[in-house]
Amino acid sequence: MFVYLSKKIAIPDSANLQCVSWSSEQGWIACGGQDGLLKVLKLDPASSGETVARGVAAQSNLSMNQTLEGHKQTIACAAWNSKGGKLTTSDTSGMIIVWVLYRGSWFEEMINNREVSVVTDMEWTSDGKKICIIYEDGAVIVGSVEGNRIWGEDLKDVQLYKVTWSPNNKLILFGTGDGEVHCYDSNGLFCMKVQISCLANSSGSIKLAALTWYDGSNGYFLPGCPCLAIVYTNGRTQLMRNETDAEPVLIDTQMAVIAVNWNANGSVLAFAGQQRLNDRDSNVVQFYNPMGEHLRTLKVPGRQIRGVDWDGKGLRLVMAVDTHLYFANVRANYKWGYCTNTIVYAYSSPDRPEHCIVFWDHKTNEKYAKHVRLLTDICAHKEFCLLSAKNSDNPGQHVLVLCNSIGTPLEHKYIDMEPKFIAISNYHVIAASHEAIYIWEFKQRRRLATHDNVPGLSSYRASTQKGIERLIHVDDTPSGAGQATMDTRKLKQSTRDPIAAITASDDVLVVGRGSGTIQVYGLPKVSLDAQHVLECRPHTMALNADNTRLSIVDISGIMQIFDFTQRNARGDYGERLKFERKDIWDVRWAEDNPTMFAVMEKTRMYIFRDLDPEEPITSSAYICQFRNLEVTTCLMDEVMREPERPNKEYVLELEIKSLRDSRALLQKVNVEEASQFIKDNPHPRLWQLLADSALENLDLDLAEKAFVRCRDYSGIQFVKRLRRLNDEKKQRAEVHCYFKNFETAERAYLADDRRDLAVHLRTKLGDWFRVVQLMKTGSGGGDDVALQRAFNAIGDYYAERQKWKNAVIYYSQAGNNGRLIQCYLQLEDYESLQTLSTGVSEGDPLCLELGQQFAAVGMCEEAVDSYLKAGNVKAAVDTCISLNRWHQAVLLAKSRNLPNIDTVLSRYAKHLLDQKKIIDAVQLFREANQFTDGANLLYKLAKETLHEKKNVKLAQKLYIMAGIMMEDHRKSRQEAKKDGDQGALAMGLDEEGQDPAIVEMMDISWRGAEAIHFFLSAQKFVHDGDLQAALRMALLASQYDDILSERDIYLLIALSSGLVHSLDHTSRAFTHLEDMEDLDPELKSSLADLAVAIFIQKQPEASRRSRAFPSKPCEKCNTVFETWMPQCPTCQRKYPFSVVDGRRLEDTVSYHQCTQCHHHYDAVQVTIKLASCPLCHMMPELPI
Repeated sequence: MFVYLSKKIAIPDSANLQCVSWSSEQGWIACGGQDGLLKVLKLDPASSGETVARGVAAQSNLSMNQTLEGHKQTIACAAWNSKGGKLTTSDTSGMIIVWVLYRGSWFEEMINNREVSVVTDMEWTSDGKKICIIYEDGAVIVGSVEGNRIWGEDLKDVQLYKVTWSPNNKLILFGTGDGEVHCYDSNGLFCMKVQISCLANSSGSIKLAALTWYDGSNGYFLPGCPCLAIVYTNGRTQLMRNETDAEPVLIDTQMAVIAVNWNANGSVLAFAGQQRLNDRDSNVVQFYNPMGEHLRTLKVPGRQIRGVDWDGKGLRLVMAVDTHLYFANVRANYKWGYCTNTIVYAYSSPDRPEHCIVFWDHKTNEKYAKHVRLLTDICAHKEFCLLSAKNSDNPGQHVLVLCNSIGTPLEHKYIDMEPKFIAISNYHVIAASHEAIYIWEFKQRRRLATHDNVPGLSSYRASTQKGIERLIHVDDTPSGAGQATMDTRKLKQSTRDPIAAITASDDVLVVGRGSGTIQVYGLPKVSLDAQHVLECRPHTMALNADNTRLSIVDISGIMQIFDFTQRNARGDYGERLKFERKDIWDVRWAEDNPTMFAVMEKTRMYIFRDLDPEEPITSSAYICQFRNLEVTTCLMDEVMREPERPNKEYVLELEIKSLRDSRALLQKVNVEEASQFIKDNPHPRLWQLLADSALENLDLDLAEKAFVRCRDYSGIQFVKRLRRLNDEKKQRAEVHCYFKNFETAERAYLADDRRDLAVHLRTKLGDWFRVVQLMKTGSGGGDDVALQRAFNAIGDYYAERQKWKNAVIYYSQAGNNGRLIQCYLQLEDYESLQTLSTGVSEGDPLCLELGQQFAAVGMCEEAVDSYLKAGNVKAAVDTCISLNRWHQAVLLAKSRNLPNIDTVLSRYAKHLLDQKKIIDAVQLFREANQFTDGANLLYKLAKETLHEKKNVKLAQKLYIMAGIMMEDHRKSRQEAKKDGDQGALAMGLDEEGQDPAIVEMMDISWRGAEAIHFFLSAQKFVHDGDLQAALRMALLASQYDDILSERDIYLLIALSSGLVHSLDHTSRAFTHLEDMEDLDPELKSSLADLAVAIFIQKQPEASRRSRAFPSKPCEKCNTVFETWMPQCPTCQRKYPFSVVDGRRLEDTVSYHQCTQCHHHYDAVQVTIKLASCPLCHMMPELPI
């Protein structure tokens, strides 16, 4: 940073000032002094209207100078409530007055006169709602902004001197007369004593000079940096992160401190007091950052300084000295840089711990932002930007990030040292601590050697890809020979002469040390080429364009120039020139002239040519670039005021005097005199200016000579093209295009009836909207192809901005179906996409794209049509398969004779089975007419479900579905035979069209369904009271003990037979249960007891005569068996029985056979009660 005195205001009546305070938001300045003197002033910039004179460079005038009357004694302190717009003052008599602004003047609002003691300090909270006032006798009053007392406390045997609020307004720190700091909460309850570390090895009673806590309202210098300052009158200071910080930053300013204040963003702390300089006490203001680093010292005239405060922007200070107010301007050390029309700057905000880095192209006004934690510095050069930050994962490590002009990281390196200084050139990144220098060659120079057989080229290429790194100590004398090394032991070596500044170019690295020694290293070998000694400590340095001169600005702002080519008195190369300027805070050498440079001296910018200055320009801008006789500057103070919204007006292009004079000569005098002036002051920019003027006058000979002088090859070719035009109007139109006056050029073409040239001009510019207008308003401006191209370009314009509806309009006019597809997809307008697909002819490549898009959104029919138009049958089939349209896939494959359809189905079925989607696989086989595979899956699933006893009814349904699928398979085989399918016989069909394996599978499926049906029906009949039917169904279920649980079957038989008093069946059931080895012993015992109880009541004779069902002889073999049995036990003849209740059907007319499951039932009974087959639930086909 740099600070200098800028203004002085005398206080009338020779009253010595005692305090001063500057309102951070409204800009009011309150100063108080002896005999009750109290003034309120305000400085406003004069309305000059010049952009260049903004900021601290603008002239400021007193817009208010009001004397406030009310105090009689010396003003002790003044405190602003910026949020509430109030001023609170107190004097040595204890009187407190609150002032308020009303109609442009300040008036008393409240008065409090406590004459018991003197007010020593007071402070408002950051939100302006409360004020804490302390008295010398230990009294504390906390009041509200309305004037009400919130609480008060008398601290016994304690003298209070200083007070401050915490940033969150929950704590209050009190400084006592013996130098202690006590912490209380906002309700007045004692919390703790703050540990003081800065007074170690100090003797005697030392008073507090200041107690100030930055509230963090504008962000922080670094995340977690100190913000609480405890300052003593002897200059000892400790900076703390909070009230319990065990490792504060300790400072010894070696001055008698009187007043201390933070700046607006907590990055600088100003100490005002007196220091012994040259055997006399001088008023000084010292500046430190929160990490305890000394930044600058400002000497202030006068006998005694009494107060210091910052303005709300941190760009000015006000100091109360004797009977005067001194103002100083501050040029802050912003983290910023300039590369390729891009201003890179960083700022912090209170809501985020990271620094926000903005890459702002001031030409296009485009911004790119990125956030970096623990950012320490920014440096830029041409197209590169270098960021330096601490490594948050490793506190002892730092990272250097190389970016381009839009913030994209290109490379990065981690280093084990803290870079106090950084620099960058076209090939090197340099970082230096106080002891060591790190050089990273991130880009190699181009070499002539290009062949692989050149010795050493392979190792050179390897180092190019990796990036050469070197680390040297400042006390070393490297010769540049040998390989690059990274000896980290050098980081631990100290030095008596630390590094103070560095600068670098492509070939030279210059290091300035605290003693004034200048060390010059050659790059890229890093050899120490020369050492020179100056009589100052360098603060900043800069090299000129050809590395022959070096500018040095010391800590006091004095600039010197050192010439490496001149010989000194000893005959050695290197001599300090007889040039010196004071109060310099920015220097920039011209990139294209080694003798020209621009400096910022206070609020003026000077341009020097061969050490001779031009007329100064009033400005407070920071210099970005100096080339082509123009200085690019940026009002960084204005940018940082609203960093989220930078304005292009803040970047100023300032022309030097020779460029301004040449332009004036070309406007006022003839070209010959201007040409002679430019010959006397040659520069490519001036020759370019002469060439432009000659082109405007169509003086092609002079223009060509000027282009040759400035080596502008494209300009020379342009002049030759003008000579080939035989029409002066066309030549002038081309000149207008050259100067980018396109509107004027277009009017010239149209006036000459050359609409085609106007269209060609707009086409080259990419102004397609104007191209369409020109074509539609005239007949000779273009053809259909050009118009189609313009419509396509306009459609692309809207598509790039995601304005798809507008893009559709122009793509439709251009007939660009490919781009229309993309727009409709973005709009999700599938109806329009379907309409578009109908208009696409067969064989068009767009059909394939349409098919892909339709398939992606599940529009199967449209996708198939598009694929078929494209002639890709396989893609159409694959789409049907992926969308589960298997029947359609099979039909399509068969109709188009697509091979290997079975392989595709099998693969997809396996995929479904692997995902346990068995039902989906069954549906797949069903739609693909592969009934046997589906039935087999259903049979296995039914068997597993029944075995796990999860859902018996579900198992029955699965068996039925398997049987139905097998029936469908049988029917499809029969139809194939009827249609003369020769493959049917090859598949093993018998004469009746049935495959024995299929018949067996059908029997297995229906057998499972029968078993569960009989078992469940028996239980239903028990509940309904039809006990005979229940026993009949239970006995039928006993024939399926390979499917059902044997235990459950015979328990059901025992129950139903016992209820119907068929004790023979009951006896056989109990006997069977007792013979089961896997039956639960406890259940077996219970059943035995139950059997004894039943058969004790009934005689065996009676039980033998008890028959539930009659017996009849077999019609074939005359074997007598009970009528519940479905077949003869001897000859195995089957008799039809009803699946409704198990009765044998005697009359063939009265029963019906289901056409699906082929089971029998009473047709009348089903029609009246069930209306469908009781087993498979198919509607019966009853005769009329």
